[in-house]
Amino acid sequence: MKTILLTGGNGFIGKNIQESFLADKYHIVAPRSFELNLADTQAVDDYFKDHSFDVVLHAATKPGHRNAKDPTNLFYNNVRMFENLVRHADKFGKMINFGSGAVYDVAADNRLVTEDQIGLRCGKDDHSFCKYVVHKRIENLPNVMDLNIFGIFGKYEDWEIRFISNAICKTLFGLPITLRQNRRFSYLYVNDLMPILEYFIENTPKYKSYNVTPDAETELLQAAQLIQKIAGGKNEIRIAAPGYGLSYTGSNARLKSEIKNLQFTSLEKAITELYTYYQTNQDKIDRNLLLEDK
Repeated sequence: MKTILLTGGNGFIGKNIQESFLADKYHIVAPRSFELNLADTQAVDDYFKDHSFDVVLHAATKPGHRNAKDPTNLFYNNVRMFENLVRHADKFGKMINFGSGAVYDVAADNRLVTEDQIGLRCGKDDHSFCKYVVHKRIENLPNVMDLNIFGIFGKYEDWEIRFISNAICKTLFGLPITLRQNRRFSYLYVNDLMPILEYFIENTPKYKSYNVTPDAETELLQAAQLIQKIAGGKNEIRIAAPGYGLSYTGSNARLKSEIKNLQFTSLEKAITELYTYYQTNQDKIDRNLLLEDK
């Protein structure tokens, strides 16, 4: 049984990993931030004096989204956490870094972008620039790879701001589903991430970087209409601005050429499962936090 260090274990993706089949197949060690402060170089150095791992799944990040408690020093903290880990590359077999479609620059119109387009733009905001800098480092590290995750949804995500969960929660309270503008996303159901992680845990990748995206793009309006249908069709859909906003989608051709017979959950099935989850846990949702779009 391989031993895996999971960073960010208390986050959305980390929690789902620990509840997936991966937790039965591998010994997953997921220290909380108060147990291992990844931004503290000395703390990480001390930790690796007594620990070694087959694989590091690096999912920890300091968020800069609109619901973040403290979005300051995002670039410094995220790059420092990464560097504090890779300086101990002799203590693990490989690292799988949870990157982002932001490596292509979130201020651009990214429509089915491919991995060979990384570097054509260098994002100006801290989030995009951070992903770019870390990716360039990974290109020159022998045992580290990067997963470019665009949109990802599922239980434990922040339902106050994440569109699919937010829309589902609004329907449960009879509120309208709201969109600033229709956009195209590569929305990955979090459960579909697990077999991809299993593959890269078990195999040596051919490339340093992969877009982790489903086969089809998802329009926000399409997702809203599915949620409306699943909820019984009574909730209004409101769109603030006409037309399309910037696309945020990536091609999965490289990923599917390497992982044969890779299957993705249909959007309708994934949303239905997530709707059932929120319906079961409706008592944990504060309706007042759904009344104003952040």
